[in-house]
Amino acid sequence: MLTGRIFEIKRFAVHDGPGIRTTVFFKGCPLSCVWCHNPEGIASTAEIAWLERKCVGCKACTAACPLGLGRGNTGCNVCGNCVDACMPGALMLYGREYTIEALLAVVTADHDFYTQSGGGVTCSGGEPLLQAAFLAAFLAACKSAGIATAVDTSGCAHWHLFKQILPHVDMFLYDLKHMNPAEHKRLTGVDNHVIVANLRKIAEAGIPVEVRIPIIPGYNDHDENIQQTAQLLKQIHTLQRVRVLPYHGLAGSKYAAINRQNTLPVADGTEINAARRVGEFLAGEGIVVVS
Repeated sequence: MLTGRIFEIKRFAVHDGPGIRTTVFFKGCPLSCVWCHNPEGIASTAEIAWLERKCVGCKACTAACPLGLGRGNTGCNVCGNCVDACMPGALMLYGREYTIEALLAVVTADHDFYTQSGGGVTCSGGEPLLQAAFLAAFLAACKSAGIATAVDTSGCAHWHLFKQILPHVDMFLYDLKHMNPAEHKRLTGVDNHVIVANLRKIAEAGIPVEVRIPIIPGYNDHDENIQQTAQLLKQIHTLQRVRVLPYHGLAGSKYAAINRQNTLPVADGTEINAARRVGEFLAGEGIVVVS
């Protein structure tokens, strides 16, 4: 049976495409961005997070664990029993398995809101194309149910995986992080050759695109990078808009919860102005910019 590994489902989302949407976050990402705000989506395997501030030390997790471990300690098989037993909500399971039918039942519950607002379902991550077969089948099921679809992607995937989903996607939300291949690799773990090539191919396929640019002061906000970004964007004829996203460093607790090294840059108060400056430059180049 085909299943997908999902780490979060966000209902009534208003920033992940047009209208009111349900955003489905797929587990696993080929990038390791130093500023990642969803570190719980990086690993492709399921993870149990421990929120220390909510823990009351009741040991219900240990009692529920078939191995007698509790709260995701070494040797944990991530069965999720401890999460279900934790009444204070100090434990979270990132990476539940869903069938197409089960996931479709979740998103169709808000069908009327999609219809009234022009919204739909957005598949995000992580990188949803790492689970391309499930993604394609889920998107097709959404379309059959009369639900508009969008895919939020890093663009870092083989084109043959994109081709699997193209017939079922109404819009792409596409991340651009840096135009210099070497800097892109230093900051995200991979260069940007495939990412840029795929963006061009999506435009050639005639599918609308919203490009998203996270602005991290000192990393990708310098003039040369933004000018090169503008040059690329002006060649994407299906570009609907660009969303400039100011950096924030508020995800530190997520790293601690899953015991992952925190790589977040320190926010210094210049983030909003940096994003505003980039947005104004792009707008001056004739590009539609939203915040």
